[in-house]
Amino acid sequence: MGKIISVANQKGGVGKTTTAINLGACFGVLEYKTLLVDADPQANATSGLGIDPATVQSGTYEALLGAENIQASILSTSSPHLDLLPARIDLVGAEIELISRREREFQLKQALDPIKDQYDFIIIDCSPSLGLITINSLVASDAVLIPVQCEYFALEGLGKLLNTIKIVQSGLNESLNVEGILLTMYDTRLRLANQVVDEVKTHFQDLVLKTIIHRNTRLGEAPSFGESIIMHDASSKGSINYLNLARELLQRNQMTQLSDAEKIIPISE
Repeated sequence: MGKIISVANQKGGVGKTTTAINLGACFGVLEYKTLLVDADPQANATSGLGIDPATVQSGTYEALLGAENIQASILSTSSPHLDLLPARIDLVGAEIELISRREREFQLKQALDPIKDQYDFIIIDCSPSLGLITINSLVASDAVLIPVQCEYFALEGLGKLLNTIKIVQSGLNESLNVEGILLTMYDTRLRLANQVVDEVKTHFQDLVLKTIIHRNTRLGEAPSFGESIIMHDASSKGSINYLNLARELLQRNQMTQLSDAEKIIPISE
């Protein structure tokens, strides 16, 4: 049965979509069948994989409202073993339409349950909010991956997200856990970045993943080509970082057999 991981943080600009796209692509390259669910009305995960949201006929919106068989909405991508449940701007209306529904928090879970066994991983790219669509994503998920930018306001709002996760755990999804906190946009030249890394590790200890995502020009330009970083430039630092992240999560989930030497994940400075 596939593991469902939401990539969530209500703070914008921390690398959620970049992480969702590239983690999914790296799982795919490692031959784990993966589905990326675009649960953000901005549809950046959709366009970031080369699909124009304006051409999407059905996707996450229809899945949430039960208006379409989810299998019919899933698209193939140019990245190996990576499929996409796309989004378009209409998804913003789902927040309002779900309010009056019974079991409104369980709509995405009900949509994904029939196809969960078809994938090793399902990655959900959440919107930068704690609204009903994000709650649906958390209820549908087994775990949450939290990207945190290496900047002064890194911990701003993180407490609210963790509180929301606790609420979901207590009333809606007891099996939900935190997969890890991922430090992103790390710049080795900045003393502040190192201070933020130390502060986050002090506060959250084992929840912080060993892999750190560095600032990387190729990583930033890949979405403009409609490609994941590993398809755009497999030798770039960004590609190596996300491959390391995929390997670390596989190790955490005991889904890979590696020698002791291979279990050491290099973190380039």
